[in-house]
Amino acid sequence: MMDTELEFAIERSTTGKQLFDQVAKTAGLQEGWYFGLQYIDSEGYLTWLKSNKKVTSQDIRKGNPLQFKFRVACFPENVSELIQEVTQRLFFLQVKEGILGDEVYCPPETAVSLASYAVQAKFGDYTSVLDQHKLPKEEWEERIQAMHEEHRGTPKDDAMLEYLKIAQHLEMYGVNYFDVRNKKGTHLWLGVDALGLNIYEKDDRLTPKTAVPWSEISNISYLKKRVDIKPMDKKAPDLVLISPHMHVNKRILALCVANHRLSMHRRKPDTAEVLQMKARAREEKSGRQWRGAEPALSEPRQCEQGSSVWVWSSM
Repeated sequence: MMDTELEFAIERSTTGKQLFDQVAKTAGLQEGWYFGLQYIDSEGYLTWLKSNKKVTSQDIRKGNPLQFKFRVACFPENVSELIQEVTQRLFFLQVKEGILGDEVYCPPETAVSLASYAVQAKFGDYTSVLDQHKLPKEEWEERIQAMHEEHRGTPKDDAMLEYLKIAQHLEMYGVNYFDVRNKKGTHLWLGVDALGLNIYEKDDRLTPKTAVPWSEISNISYLKKRVDIKPMDKKAPDLVLISPHMHVNKRILALCVANHRLSMHRRKPDTAEVLQMKARAREEKSGRQWRGAEPALSEPRQCEQGSSVWVWSSM
């Protein structure tokens, strides 16, 4: 678990994008399109900071300083898309947190493989997964140690990426779940991920009963507690869902817009900025391999002036 607190001064005119850009610059992060700033609103709901609005005009729970979490908002279709080592590290920490916190179900054999890479990457207490399954502690340790020995010589950044490559095949990986009902009042789960929207039965968040890819969705909108999902096929009926609160619908729509935008961008040629980023990442990795050095994540810096906003990460 890595807890880092960053302190920033903002003006009344500072927008969500300007604050986010300060955080990303401090972390040395260029792939900002995967991330966002979360906050607790005045009614106690977890909400994403809007980039096009002033920070002080958004419904943030009052306090001095104001508090935010820097989190992954959108996941890639394949973790191999992640370019920067710092991006891979942040994903690794958040995904590992979700697995160890039992938010993402992980079968025993997969847990052993993930733990072996986590050990190789020298992060976290891998024994946290012991309580999820009934294997004796000694058997867990033997399996993890044996598999860990197979990774000898694997650089830390490669171990983190291998961890993510395995984790991305877990059914609950990268899915944001929302408690909803259909028009008949049946309780369901709505899942939003990189590929599209999934509808789950209330007692099963692993296997969706309906999956709708982004390419088959024409429009998503909400009115108060109602969410309308309009398919591309004009003959198909709209999917109507009811959420417990309008604030939840705002989160659903924001995540849908962000994931759909990324899905469209993936299907276009890389921009000059992305091509330069990939070339730089290859050069840095090649340089580390030539020197035999492990990658180092730069320490976050604090703003030297007085601050009224804390941005902190619980990854």
